[in-house]
Amino acid sequence: MSFSVNTNNSAATALQYLTQTQGMLNQTQSAINSGLKVANARDDGAIYAIAQNQRGNVAGYAAVMNSISNATSTVDVALSAGQSISDLLIQMKGKALAASDSSLDTASRQALNANFVALRDQITTIVKNAVFNGFNLVDGSTNMITALASSDGSRRITTSAQKMSLSGSIVTVKNTNTLSTQARASSLVATIQSSLTNVNAALAKLSAGAAKFSIQGTFAQKLSDTLTAGIGNLVDANMAQESAQLQSLQVRQQLGIQALSIANQAPQTILSLFR
Repeated sequence: MSFSVNTNNSAATALQYLTQTQGMLNQTQSAINSGLKVANARDDGAIYAIAQNQRGNVAGYAAVMNSISNATSTVDVALSAGQSISDLLIQMKGKALAASDSSLDTASRQALNANFVALRDQITTIVKNAVFNGFNLVDGSTNMITALASSDGSRRITTSAQKMSLSGSIVTVKNTNTLSTQARASSLVATIQSSLTNVNAALAKLSAGAAKFSIQGTFAQKLSDTLTAGIGNLVDANMAQESAQLQSLQVRQQLGIQALSIANQAPQTILSLFR
């Protein structure tokens, strides 16, 4: 063992260990503060890259769920409109049947016709107002509603529109039909029944589309939750472990400071040689 006032190997070694302990302590404190064992690329570049890619997928599925929610709402509005039209057609059929009675007097027929025309025109009002987010699935302005189905936008799901305007292929009742005569009323009964059957079939198709969106939305939510859990497994800190590590490192830090202090005092022993 040599005695030198210029070189203190013991102090250098103690400082190295103290610096290492301080670095580990800083990392542990960072994990406790953020709750993440990998908070940035410097902590672990590979794990950080994987986690960031998965975060991108989670963000993609959030957009998917928003898209599906918008499409579902559009279909729900169309379903509500279709149900109202179906109810109106039922009432219109009742009016037509009543007006087809040959024994009905003129005043009664006119009253029934006025009710019929009001119900008929209400169909047009409902069809025009069945709009959500700029889309109307019952007025013929669009052929289908489309929603995202994958986080990269490569896959989509669709539901076809069902045009329920008057004088169409579904609602065959014309906007000029009336019950002004017994003959007209009689001929309209079958037309209204056919329209009612068509509307109910269209509602079944819209309902199937709504179910398809609902299933895909639930699946997208499960995928997002699974990916989020996976990201947590990669980057989240184990707080119990970090707490134990913090206490251990704090003890090591105190011991390192004491060791460095002792090592720094070693050159003073040289003074005793010159007394």
